[in-house]
Amino acid sequence: MAAIKEIKGDEFRRMQLLQLDMLVEFDRVCRENNINYVILAGTQLGAVRHKGYIPWDDDADIGMLREDFERFKTLSFKMNPSICYFQDHTTDPYYRWGYGKLRRTGTTFIRAGQEHIKCKTGVFVDVFPLDDVPKSTLGQMIQDFNCFCLRKITWSEVGRVSSKGAAKVWWTLLSKIPINWVYKRLSYYTKKSRNDSDKYVRILMYTSFGKLYRKSVLDLRYGFPKKWITDRAEYEFEGHMLYGSKDYDAFLSYLYGDYMQLPPENKREPHAPVSEYSF
Repeated sequence: MAAIKEIKGDEFRRMQLLQLDMLVEFDRVCRENNINYVILAGTQLGAVRHKGYIPWDDDADIGMLREDFERFKTLSFKMNPSICYFQDHTTDPYYRWGYGKLRRTGTTFIRAGQEHIKCKTGVFVDVFPLDDVPKSTLGQMIQDFNCFCLRKITWSEVGRVSSKGAAKVWWTLLSKIPINWVYKRLSYYTKKSRNDSDKYVRILMYTSFGKLYRKSVLDLRYGFPKKWITDRAEYEFEGHMLYGSKDYDAFLSYLYGDYMQLPPENKREPHAPVSEYSF
């Protein structure tokens, strides 16, 4: 794995502002075409607590219900190509993740450990599709296990290079499974998702928020209320107005607990170690 490069100071802020340009352009296309989205997780927290980026946050997150996500994909060509483009496995055959990204045109941003992955790189904003989960706890657990397995297969191409010993053998075996098989299996769930259903939702190709933030209550462990995505309000974010969850208090409390409390200084770190960047 190549050496990690630290982005800090003015360069770090410039990266955030490049992402902001993409958020604003994404918002424009969505507003013009009546597509719903919300800023998600740390980006929503930043809007509430800082009216913009959390100062040490190196990425931005968008959430969309599956039908909105698929509709945006068909209209993503309307984004200004000098600013950004949309990337997922249908637009880039070497892209391996189960969600999309906006990529900043003319930039490079390579995650540490992913130097050998051939997909297009660049400063990014994650665009997460949110899919329905089954109503029964058993169904949710089965879905969660299936998606856990699919996520491991997508990650295997990284794991086979970055790991050692028995883990390397395991990841290498998983990497032999064609990535298109993963997306075909995933479609079993995604094709069932409907904006107007009364089911809870989650990001299937990401650890469920309830597990990620250690929620022991089963009815919130594998999904969360869809109204946190469908009921929206505008929030100021770096001088621009972006959509977020109307009930931000419930959503952010679910994710972070006392979300207005700043973390200790030693935990104010970026998420994504990078080995190469240019912008």
